[in-house]
Amino acid sequence: MKLRVAWALGAVLALTALLAGAAMAPASGHETRGAGDLRFVVGWGEEPPFTGLKNSVQVTVVEANGGPAVTDIGDSLKVEVSKGSAKMTLPLDATGPSAPGDYRAWLTPTRPGAYTFRLFGSVRGQAVDESFTSSPATFDEVEDVAAIQFPAKDPSTGELATRLDREVPRMQARTDSVDARLRVAADRVDTARALGLAGAGAGALALLGAAGALVAVRRGGRRTPDR
Repeated sequence: MKLRVAWALGAVLALTALLAGAAMAPASGHETRGAGDLRFVVGWGEEPPFTGLKNSVQVTVVEANGGPAVTDIGDSLKVEVSKGSAKMTLPLDATGPSAPGDYRAWLTPTRPGAYTFRLFGSVRGQAVDESFTSSPATFDEVEDVAAIQFPAKDPSTGELATRLDREVPRMQARTDSVDARLRVAADRVDTARALGLAGAGAGALALLGAAGALVAVRRGGRRTPDR
């Protein structure tokens, strides 16, 4: 009886250790790195990541000596996501008691390629400043969503942006050309109006002059000559 109890207790302890080790094991496609008394496991929350689909930066924090997950980082740790010169800083949210030490920063990647996640701040008074870049040796790069579209492939947000960047200057040039033509037409109308007003004024003056001359002639005809 005692032997059976010992075997059962040993099996329970072994299973518990196995589950704990699995919980703290690096996720597939993630990069693991120790920093001081901590160990970080960093990558995409959904793999592989695709453009235009909501995803997250997944950060798991555990004690470097194999201890339990760190669940009390509060808001002292943030992640900066960068691609090329574009950068954005996001807060890390705990996913809940079902996944202790698992934190997420939510975003939607819009361009394929490599991304860099920089963790900075502090955890339990320990300063943190670590950068993780996607690569074949770390975690997945973002793929174009067209690779999984079916039955038709829609243009990606990047392609739409490129088209807009190409078409907007053309449309602006056409608008500027129309505006220039309208200004020329308006100038011609103003000139014609001015000439018309000037002609009308000259005609009125001519009529006044003719009327004055006619009156003078009539008055002169009525006078009796001296004899």
